[in-house]
Amino acid sequence: MKIDSGSTAWMLASTALVLLMTPGLAFFYGGMSRAKSVLNMMMMSFVSIAVVGMAWVVYGYSLTFTDAGGLSSFIGGFGDWGLVGLETAATADDGTGIPQLVFVAFQATFAIITVALISGAVADRVKFGAWVVFALVWVTLVYMPVAHWVWWSDGEENGKAGWLFDLGALDFAGGTVVHINAGVAALALVLVVGKRRGWPRDPMRPHNLPFVLLGAGLLWFGWFGFNAGSALSAGATAAVAFINTLVATCAAAFAWIVVEKLRHGSSTTLGIASGVVAGLVAITPACAFVTPLGAIALGLVAGAVCAFAVSLKYKLGYDDSLDVVGVHMVGGIVGALLIGVLATTAVNDAGADGLLAGGGLGLLGKQAVAVGATMAYSFVVTFVIAKILDLVMGLRISEEDEVAGIDGTAHAETAYDFGSVHAGTGASLAASTHVADNTAKKVEAEA
Repeated sequence: MKIDSGSTAWMLASTALVLLMTPGLAFFYGGMSRAKSVLNMMMMSFVSIAVVGMAWVVYGYSLTFTDAGGLSSFIGGFGDWGLVGLETAATADDGTGIPQLVFVAFQATFAIITVALISGAVADRVKFGAWVVFALVWVTLVYMPVAHWVWWSDGEENGKAGWLFDLGALDFAGGTVVHINAGVAALALVLVVGKRRGWPRDPMRPHNLPFVLLGAGLLWFGWFGFNAGSALSAGATAAVAFINTLVATCAAAFAWIVVEKLRHGSSTTLGIASGVVAGLVAITPACAFVTPLGAIALGLVAGAVCAFAVSLKYKLGYDDSLDVVGVHMVGGIVGALLIGVLATTAVNDAGADGLLAGGGLGLLGKQAVAVGATMAYSFVVTFVIAKILDLVMGLRISEEDEVAGIDGTAHAETAYDFGSVHAGTGASLAASTHVADNTAKKVEAEA
């Protein structure tokens, strides 16, 4: 198959867009963190790029997207380890019209951000070295097998595929592979690491909401590469994924702030930023399988459901610091399951018809199997990984370091030079902090 220069250009751009999402996530999570831990939070995202990027080239791509013979339903092999043979194949392609190395790089960015997503659940309290080891082990034992299950196929001629791909479960750009996988892993990791000191008694408000909005904007921008790029070509499927990514996110952001207004009396910048991410998460698996009107419906449901879901941590007692579970796990589940209701082959004949398109309950059942299998595998394996690492090297920093702030104790840096703040601002700062603390306590009490 001849290289398609237009599609190749789009995929190179999409790869760069998706990589930008991880620094965007660093700003999003960093702004939601406390001032004394913002650098550590952002470092967890950046080190994920470094560690996972290398692992992907050495063995990750091969384990995810190659044939392992009798085990191919569950995991790939080592046929393309180190990309040996691919590095000189500048004109070779894998049947998509793009060079295979472009596909390798594109998929690397997915693995990177999936690991980084987990970090938000354990803000303020995990050893940096332990996080680095966790990232490498987790991407190898959890991300790579699940991605293989859902996305690998060697084509119609040989008929081999990952078992969820073979089942017919649909996940266009990562609802199960990325978001449910990361969200469930975050829950397992939180249960091992434990709560932050003082949570939920002490208000732990986002320290920089402009950072949060900046991060949400960068994520939204990059997500067009994430979803539309998953078409692997510059064509009609990419166009459908692009418009659905836009409109579902609009709907979810609006739904979230409406729920906020009804529950708490005000719509917030944190709320609309969270709604943006919830919409992006939910549309990810469905973006090429639903109509734009279906995408609006999906976004409205996801925004409202996730707005309620983030308060469950107060009722159930797990300290998901930055709402990875409530947004990514729940949003991913909503998007994956609604494919079974809203999907239509009128949009993409490579998909299937859901309930409303006359397809019955068959597709919904397949989606439920994919969701359940991903959740079960990710939770169990992540819990075991975290327990072993906690026993071997310890996952959590000391209480003294946590109180002092992990930025200074782990990285010998601080994000802000508070000593240079003029003394005259102290009274107004104290007053605004008092008001914000009372508001945070009211929201937590209502939750």
